[in-house]
Amino acid sequence: MDAFSRYAPFIQDFIYRNGWDSLRGVQVAAADAIFNTDQNVLLAASTASGKTEAAFFPMLTLLQEQPSSSVGIIYIAPLKALINDQFGRLNELCEEAGIPVWRWHGDVSSSRKAKLLKHPGGVLQITPESLESLLLHKHNAIPHLFGDLRFVVIDEIHSLMRGDRGGQTMCLVERLARTAGVQPRRIGLSATVGDLQQAGRFLAAGSGRSTVVPRISDQGQRWRLSMEHFYTSDRQAVDDDVVGPDISMAPAFDLELPSGDQAHLAVSSAPAAQAAGYVFEAPSDVAPAAADPGVGYVFEHTRGRKCLVFANSREEAEAVTTTLRSYCEAQGEPDRFLIHHGNLSTSYRETAEDAMRDESLQLTTVTTATLELGIDIGRLERAFQIDAPFTVSAFLQRMGRTGRRGQPSEMWFVMREDRPEPRALLGETIPWKLLQGIALVQLYLEERWVEPPRPHALPFSLLYHQTLSTLASGGEMTPAELAGRVLTLSPFRNVSAEDYRILLRHLVETDQVQVTELGGLIVGLAGERVVNNFRFYGVFQESEEYTVRSESQELGTIVQPPPMGEKIAIAGRTWLVEEVDHHRHLVYCTLVKGQVPAYFGECPGDIHTRILERMRQVLQEDAMYPYVMGNAQARLRQARATAHAAGMLEHPLVNLGGNMWGLFPWLGSYAFLALERFLKRICADELHLKGLDSSRPYFLQFRMDASEEEFWQVLARHVSAGFSPMDLLYSGEVPVFEKYDTYVPDELIRKGFAYGVLDVQGMVARVCEWTGAVPHSTFGLPGWTGQLPQGSE
Repeated sequence: MDAFSRYAPFIQDFIYRNGWDSLRGVQVAAADAIFNTDQNVLLAASTASGKTEAAFFPMLTLLQEQPSSSVGIIYIAPLKALINDQFGRLNELCEEAGIPVWRWHGDVSSSRKAKLLKHPGGVLQITPESLESLLLHKHNAIPHLFGDLRFVVIDEIHSLMRGDRGGQTMCLVERLARTAGVQPRRIGLSATVGDLQQAGRFLAAGSGRSTVVPRISDQGQRWRLSMEHFYTSDRQAVDDDVVGPDISMAPAFDLELPSGDQAHLAVSSAPAAQAAGYVFEAPSDVAPAAADPGVGYVFEHTRGRKCLVFANSREEAEAVTTTLRSYCEAQGEPDRFLIHHGNLSTSYRETAEDAMRDESLQLTTVTTATLELGIDIGRLERAFQIDAPFTVSAFLQRMGRTGRRGQPSEMWFVMREDRPEPRALLGETIPWKLLQGIALVQLYLEERWVEPPRPHALPFSLLYHQTLSTLASGGEMTPAELAGRVLTLSPFRNVSAEDYRILLRHLVETDQVQVTELGGLIVGLAGERVVNNFRFYGVFQESEEYTVRSESQELGTIVQPPPMGEKIAIAGRTWLVEEVDHHRHLVYCTLVKGQVPAYFGECPGDIHTRILERMRQVLQEDAMYPYVMGNAQARLRQARATAHAAGMLEHPLVNLGGNMWGLFPWLGSYAFLALERFLKRICADELHLKGLDSSRPYFLQFRMDASEEEFWQVLARHVSAGFSPMDLLYSGEVPVFEKYDTYVPDELIRKGFAYGVLDVQGMVARVCEWTGAVPHSTFGLPGWTGQLPQGSE
C-alpha cells in the first residue's frame, strides 16, 4: 500500500485542501519507516522539505486508529517560538480528527495547563526546560499524563547534539519513560545532520531500540551563493591585483546540487562555463561616500527586498544595525532595518518577527543564531552572512531560511578585514575568515559533510543538575537508589561510581543535599534555593544580566553595565547611561546619536578540525570557486602566494625572524587549545619558549631559544613518553565552563575539563603526524576512550 493510501482519511483531506499534487520524498520515506517498523526514526532533509508533516502524518494516523488513553505524542522543540509557529499548523491538521494539541511553556495560561492535567490526550508541544519543570512539579501526575505515550518527536535535533542542553533533553526523555512505565519511539528531525549513523545512535541512547535512517529521494537543491571580501579601508584587494574578471556588479552564482545519491558536485573552472551561472544585479541603493565598504555593500543590496543579515555575535549585530540605520538617516531614507537577538526583550523580538511576516514590508533584520532555527518569518529572498559562521551546520541552517516557494536558497557572504600592516607577521596576513567560509561551503558541496555530535564525555555540571532534579521530584532515596536512577541515564555512561561518590559527599558538605536520620538523601537547604529558582529548569549558561530601560520602555538586557555617563548600544541604537541600580539589576538610559561598541558577553566558536584542514587545502589548491567574487578572488590569490612563499603549508613551524616562530597546526578549537596548553605546560621549559600568543584556532606565535629540530624532538618525546591530560591544567586552576560547575567539587571540574573539553587525542594524533612519533598507550590511538590513565590525578 502506498503512503497516501495508508494515511487516515483526515490526513488525506488535509493534503487535498492544501492542493498538494504528490508527496515529497521525505514524506514517503517517513511513512515507510514509521508504519512498517517499531524502531526510532531519524528524518534528515533540507529546510522547508516537509519534515514535520512527514513525521506527523503517519503518527497521527496510528493515533487515530488506536487512540491513546494519555498524551500520545510529545513534540520537543528548542524554542518557544518554534512551538508557537507549529501550533497553528498542527491544530489545523488535527482539528477534523478531534485530536487535541497542547502547548506547555511559560506563556501558556495555568487554566489551559489544568485542562491537560485533567484530560490528557493528543499531542503535547514542549521545550526541554518546560519538560524539566513538568517532571519536577507534577511528578506524581506523570503516569496519568503519559502512561500511553507512543512517540517522542525531537525537532532541530542537531541543535541539541553538542552540549549540556542535548544531554538534559535525553535525560528527561529517559526519566519520563521510566516514571510513566512506557517505551515510546523517538523521531528526530533535522535539516543539518552530517554523520547520520552517529546521530541515530545519539537519538536512540537509552531507548532500547535502534534507529532507522530512511533513504530519502530528493530532487536536488539550487543554491545562489556569493562570497565577497572587503578591507575596512577604501582600497580593496582587487585594486592590488592584475588578474581576474571585472565583476563589480556584485553577482551571485547559481549552483545545482545533485540529489543525495550524488555526493560530489563538480563545478567547471572554465570562464565560459562559469559565466552561465552568474546572476548580475545592480545595487538598489547608494551608501554614503564614507561608508564602511562591507556594511555599505549590504546596504546597497537589501533595499526593496526581504533579507536577513546574520552576525556571529550580539555585539556585531548591534554594531551592524546601528551603522545601517545611520546610512538610512544620512541618505534621508526611512529606517528599513530591524534587529533580533537573545538579549532583546520579547516584545522587541516579536516586533521584528511580525514585521518580517508582513508581505507588504520590504525590511531587513540583522540577527544572530536566534533566527537560525525554523521559526516562520515569511518569504525571505536573501541572507547575508557577516564573516564566516563557525560550523557547516550553521551555514546550512542560515541559508535554508531563504529560497522558499520555488526560489533558490541564497546566501551572500561579506568577509571584512582590516588591511594588514606592512610589518605584520605571517599569521596576521592570512584572511582566515575568507578561508573558513570557502571551507564550509566546499565541505558540503564535495562531501555533504556536517559536524558530527560532540556529547560531553564527563558532564559533571549536568550530573549535579539531574541529581538535584531527581531528588526534588522523587523525594527521599538511598544513595544506591539515587545512583541507580541517575548514573544509568545515557549521558552519564562515562561517569564512574567513585566520581559520583565524590560529588555526593561534596553536595552533603555544602548542604546541597541532606542526609536524613534513616540515612536517606533529600535536597538540602542550599539545594532548595537552587531548585526553587525558575532558572533551574535550564542548563545553558546565563550571564548576570541587567535590564535596560528608557522611561517606561524595556529595551533588552546587557551584562557588565558601564558606569553612569558612558554610552551603550542596544536595540540598534545608542543610549546614554543615566543610572545603574545594581541591587535590582536595572540600567536607565536615554536615546542619543552616535555609535559605540555593544557588549553582551563572550561568543565562543567551536570549529571542527575538518574545517581547518579544508582551509589548508584551499590555500594549497589552484581552483578558483565560482561563487567567490572579485575582491575575494584577489585576496585569495594574495593569501595563496603568501602561504606558498612562507612554506607554511608544507612546514607547520615557520621562522618569523630571529627567535620568533609561528605554528600553524590546522586543528579544531579544542585540539588547538590542548596543543596550546601542551606547549605551555609540558614543553616550554625545555624549549625556552616565551611570549606565546594564540589566535585560536588559526595559529600560535612565540619566542623560542631552540632550533626547529629540537622543537620536534621535544614534542615527539613527550607524546611517546605519555602524560596525563590533567597535566595540561595550571596549578589551582578550576576552569568553570558550564552553568552548574560552581556547585561541583574542584577535582571533578578539573577532570571534566581535561577529559571532556580538551581534545587531547586529536592534538596527540597531529603531533605524531608531524614527527612520526609513536603515541604512548595511555592515549590509545586510535579509538581512545578518554578514560583516566593509572596513577594520574
